[in-house]
Amino acid sequence: MRMKEMVRRTGVHERLLRYYEQQGLLTPGRLPSGYRVYGESDVETVRRIRCLLAAGLSTALIAQVLPCIRANDENLVPTCPDLLTQLRREDERITGTIEDLQASRAILHTIIAAAPSEDAGTLRPPQPAAAEAG
Repeated sequence: MRMKEMVRRTGVHERLLRYYEQQGLLTPGRLPSGYRVYGESDVETVRRIRCLLAAGLSTALIAQVLPCIRANDENLVPTCPDLLTQLRREDERITGTIEDLQASRAILHTIIAAAPSEDAGTLRPPQPAAAEAG
């Protein structure tokens, strides 16, 4: 199938399909004219890529793990023993990021809570101190 059909089947924009190709995630065939030609398996590959991106993996890591992932109904299943170690590391990384964001959010909530009540009107930024004459 050609690019437009691939876009229609996967819902992924042409630019992203080209990007996936640049990253080594997708390898469509080429016609003598240079046009890309995708197979049925490429549709499934794009679905796997999208799922792994949604899980928070980088395209560099996806390139490593994609050969070790198979589809089982709606789920992706790891097939290589060392893949679980990589996925657990990613889970730890994401957990750390979530914890950092929660800490940032708590600080922000503290700052917001310290503001005067909304009935007092809008907050104005502090005015710079007048320069002292010397």
